[in-house]
Amino acid sequence: MPYKPFQSTYYDEKMRAQPALLRARAPYLVKNTLTGIAICSLVIGIYAYTINVISQDEFDDVIVPDEPIKRPVQQPSTTQSVQQAIAARKQ
Repeated sequence: MPYKPFQSTYYDEKMRAQPALLRARAPYLVKNTLTGIAICSLVIGIYAYTINVISQDEFDDVIVPDEPIKRPVQQPSTTQSVQQAIAARKQ
């Protein structure tokens, strides 16, 4: 005899709904469907409102700093000291 972890009068061996379960759920079908539609439309409405409000945002009041002053690139001091050491050895 195989082990059956779940035994219910509402489902058969293949976990299909029995007529008793369908009869028990029938009075709530319309109410649950309307509630699901209301919740989904609320979520979609909030998402659409948020995207609409964010897309209208302008950043005219933000002060953008000027481009920084570019200085000529100098060799690092360690490179200069290495080059001086190599020149000293060659002499």
